[in-house]
Amino acid sequence: MPPTHRRTLSVITEHPASTPRVLVLRALGLGDLLAGVPALRGVRRAFPGHQVVLAQPPGLTELALATGAVDAVLAAEAPGRAVPDLGHWPGPPPDVAVDLHGNGPESRDALAALHPRRLLAHACPDGPPWLGHANERDRWCAFLHGYGIPADPRDLRLPRPATPSPAPGAVVVHPGAASGSRRWPAERFAAVVRCLRAAGHHVVLTGGPGEDALVRSVAERSGQPGHDALTGGLPLGQLSALVAEASLVLSGDTGLAHLAVAYGTRSVTLFGPVSPRLWGPPSGPDHLALWRPGPPGDPHGRTPDARLLRLRTGEVAAACLALLRGARGHRRPTGPEVAHVH
Repeated sequence: MPPTHRRTLSVITEHPASTPRVLVLRALGLGDLLAGVPALRGVRRAFPGHQVVLAQPPGLTELALATGAVDAVLAAEAPGRAVPDLGHWPGPPPDVAVDLHGNGPESRDALAALHPRRLLAHACPDGPPWLGHANERDRWCAFLHGYGIPADPRDLRLPRPATPSPAPGAVVVHPGAASGSRRWPAERFAAVVRCLRAAGHHVVLTGGPGEDALVRSVAERSGQPGHDALTGGLPLGQLSALVAEASLVLSGDTGLAHLAVAYGTRSVTLFGPVSPRLWGPPSGPDHLALWRPGPPGDPHGRTPDARLLRLRTGEVAAACLALLRGARGHRRPTGPEVAHVH
């Protein structure tokens, strides 16, 4: 288990000189952090006497520490999925540096510039082969296996947050996504919300920063009460509690879907340009990934992907209602159980 004193290294620059450190680079988004939890826990177990530091956006610090795999966070972020500068690393070089950011020389070189005693990276001469068609969790566990470090891609659950949920037991509908290609139309989300409310379910809408107009549009189209449209982008602690205590999460292929899996909350996720085989949940009955097979699209495109638009409101509403019916009278499982529906 990691030490109990967990701090953000962007603030704390001193540490016991006798404590060896592992620096892991995965300076990406919410979904990336959660998909990387099995690999992070593999690193944690492989270096039990080390302080494990994760270079990532500071806004995800609370969640990173909750994984139990990370002792401290080095604030690091760059636009898009670019590699951030790590020159503010405090103290002597890390004993071990692990590149969970990407498979190219940029992320490798950012870590190599700190002169670690040992560097694990796909782009190193001894680096394992890149599994381009593997699920994100499997890919990084396989990377560690290539260095003799066991990691279990199913080891992704998080403990329930201590923060109270703003709407316990609600169905959480999250219409936003980082790119337009992964954003199902607002009017379709609204139609599903109307169906869920007609079936007697309490529905709340959420959105990320900059998505207030989208959340309000879905609320207005569906007749959703204003107090159930949670605009402004909830703080991560509140959002985590909302998802952890929800009866169901409906979203596109975005970080909130990974959060639902991490907390064992039933979910329906709408995939478009990217196959759920790459970024979807593990198989089982409590998480449905709806998708129409076809050639891969642009996950960063501006307009909704053609495969995403082939998902109809009736089948999405039916999937949500089926999971909600199955939830009644059943204790939530102790491990992640999910299923793809194509």
